[in-house]
Amino acid sequence: MNAYDAYMKELAAQMRGELTENGFTSLESDTDVENHMKHIDANDTTFVVINSTCGCAAGLARPAAVAVAEQNEKKPTHKVTVFAGQDKEATAKMREYIQQAPSSPSYALFKGDQLVHFIPREHIEGRDINDIAMDIKDAFDTHCE
Repeated sequence: MNAYDAYMKELAAQMRGELTENGFTSLESDTDVENHMKHIDANDTTFVVINSTCGCAAGLARPAAVAVAEQNEKKPTHKVTVFAGQDKEATAKMREYIQQAPSSPSYALFKGDQLVHFIPREHIEGRDINDIAMDIKDAFDTHCE
């Protein structure tokens, strides 16, 4: 592994930890994604954070996702994350389920294996963190039990 790859792996571990230390499951291979999506109940909800190393992921996307997932009255059944640029196969497989233009960071909310809400990067980057959190909250309130 070259110095750049080692640096990015170490950096990604810290950024992944922001989510996994708060109850998100890291799906790091296409098999992980496939196993999750094929074995969830049709009434379960899955909140997906497509993580990235960019500044808007660090300053907005991850903190908003963690806050709403912890504090909102209605919560998804499952919280998962894939890391764009790091877990390439996992991210590609999740994007097959999302069926939207690739966007990282972004959020997806599934009911069973059906996408019910998607928030792309352009609705995260440059916005107030409270507005982003309200978008997530609205999706949870609409689709989660």
